[in-house]
Amino acid sequence: MSLQQELAELKADIKTKVPAEVFHRFEKSIDDLEQQGVGSNAPKVGDNISNFVLSNQSGERRHLTDLRANGPVVMVFYRGGWCPYCNLELRAYQQILPQIEAAGATLVAITPETPDNSLSTSEKNELKFEVLTDAGAEYAKQIGISFSLPQDLRELYTSLGGDLNKFNGEGNWDLPIPATFVVDAGGKVVFAHVDPNYTTRANTKDVLSVVESVKNVHV
Repeated sequence: MSLQQELAELKADIKTKVPAEVFHRFEKSIDDLEQQGVGSNAPKVGDNISNFVLSNQSGERRHLTDLRANGPVVMVFYRGGWCPYCNLELRAYQQILPQIEAAGATLVAITPETPDNSLSTSEKNELKFEVLTDAGAEYAKQIGISFSLPQDLRELYTSLGGDLNKFNGEGNWDLPIPATFVVDAGGKVVFAHVDPNYTTRANTKDVLSVVESVKNVHV
């Protein structure tokens, strides 16, 4: 089953399990982000993406420039381990990690979760790639893919087990919209999928195809 099919099934299942007004609020939140144009200024194919210096789940610092020195980098932004859509996506990338690495690329996931919580997410999903903490979603802000969760959604998420004070640190209510970028060794974006609709994600087959094509260009 493809990631897209799994995401669609998850959404349908959630719709049957939460009150109609809650599901409607979830849908409205997506519409609001789309109307606000969140993500419209994100890096596009052909753009150079700015560097980051972020800590992995073990507290070690990672520089995008260093990662690029080894070849293309796949950057997957996710909201948090509390998000079931994100967990499906992370597991899908874990499945294609061998092919990504065989193509000479590096895969990293980026989240506003604290290192302790990103470590829990990594262990829960049995991830073999690094998860980097973007504290306060500062890097996501820098590249134009972040937003601040509205007050009513903060209360709703908390009631459903998604208290971001616990996952991201006290007072950190900024999140990235789901986004996936493939950056070549020179720092240029060769693939970009940015969508305020957190129930959809990039097709992992498309990502892998781009990674392999970038490898072929440099052979």
